[in-house]
Formats: sequence, structure tokens, C-alpha cells
Amino acid sequence: MSARRQTRRIERRRQVDQGNRNSALAAAAILIGFGMLAYFMPTIMLAIGGYSPAVAGVVAVGFVAAFFLVFYFRGRFQRRKGGE
Repeated sequence: MSARRQTRRIERRRQVDQGNRNSALAAAAILIGFGMLAYFMPTIMLAIGGYSPAVAGVVAVGFVAAFFLVFYFRGRFQRRKGGE
């Protein structure tokens, strides 16, 4: 294998590793953010439930939907950007 070809392979591997690292960091940040919000969710639900149980239910459904939508849109953006 030529030195030039090997250099290209190494450079590509570095790019892939950097992309995986960035993806893992982004996923970790999203999970930590949602985890912190989930920790306070019972208090939020009780406060909103005192006003209206229906609104509290909508907030709970919205929280769960937002969790999945964030990852859906992030994956869609990555595909459009040309990532993994």
C-alpha cells in the first residue's frame, strides 16, 4: 500500500473518530438535559395539576414526545449534513 493511500486512511479514521465523539457528546448533553428535567417533572406536574389535570397531561405527553423528537430531528439533520 502506498504511503499516500495509508495517510488518507489514517486521516479518514480520525475524521470518523471525531464524528463519533461529537455525536456521543451531543447525545450525552441531551440525555443529561432531559434527565434533569425528568427529575423535576413530578414537582412540575403537581404544580400544573393543581391548575388543570388536563394541562398536566398535555405537558407530560409533550415531554415524552420532545425527548424522541430531539433525537429524530438531530438524526435527520446529520443525514442531511452528510454525516453518519
